Amino acid sequence: MKVRVGFGYDVHRLAEGRDFILGGIKVEHSKGALGHSDADTLIHAICDALLGAANMGDIGTHFPDTSVEYKGIDSKVLLAKTVALIAEKGYSISNIDSTVCLQTPKIKQFIPDMKAALAQTMNIDEGDISIKATTTEKLGFVGREEGVSAYAVVLISRKS
Repeated sequence: MKVRVGFGYDVHRLAEGRDFILGGIKVEHSKGALGHSDADTLIHAICDALLGAANMGDIGTHFPDTSVEYKGIDSKVLLAKTVALIAEKGYSISNIDSTVCLQTPKIKQFIPDMKAALAQTMNIDEGDISIKATTTEKLGFVGREEGVSAYAVVLISRKS
């Protein structure tokens, strides 16, 4: 069996008047992430990790923010397409470990719903997805509530 690891990172600015979509669900907040798509920072980090593990570039290579096709798109669609891309190379997801950095709102209560949405989108068990949340102790752009960032590490495998 061949196993590969991938790492992903994403960041988006927060702004008034936007829905805050994170981990495939809407999180109630006074601000939302800005981006070409729905700006789901967690899903974007997972996509980059999956594509990196399969040596297939990054999310911008496959879903460019210059394309009208992806304007306002639900990032779960991008994630499903990413899973299909790595499957074409014979890879399946073993597990995902991720961290969301966000000062407010606190997202612990939303993590079960995020895991369910992500598991359904990727057709994997919720137990294969770890989502953690942290603040930055009011330091930096996250601490000033100007943005959100997310990190993801994935393990993918294929039969040799």
